[in-house]
Amino acid sequence: MRARPLPPRAGGAGGGSLAIVVTGDATLRRLNRDFAGVDAPTDVLSFESGEPGEYLGDVMISAPRARAQAKRGGHPFIDEMRLLVIHGVLHLLGYDHDTPGRKKRMWAAQAKALRTVKASIEGPTQ
Repeated sequence: MRARPLPPRAGGAGGGSLAIVVTGDATLRRLNRDFAGVDAPTDVLSFESGEPGEYLGDVMISAPRARAQAKRGGHPFIDEMRLLVIHGVLHLLGYDHDTPGRKKRMWAAQAKALRTVKASIEGPTQ
């Protein structure tokens, strides 16, 4: 899939809506198993709406996993949450990290967005 711009809004600026759900490992594990075939918890999953229009889809985040990753990375929990939201939204926009070239492009977009929100991190610590 190719990255897509946000749908235009009045005034010509990009726009769109999405849902962000912060939940626990059990929910992310179930979704990961049911939709990706991986029976393990994960930090973030994105589900595109699949419908034309301004609704982009859903981003699901595991708060316990985010907290553990922030602690392991030595940065604030809020910055880990920012990273996961940005990561999930980029997936909704068509970015992926399944090849080295696509990963480089996604990580660059992620770092730029994290700088924009003044996060103390530039990307995943793993």
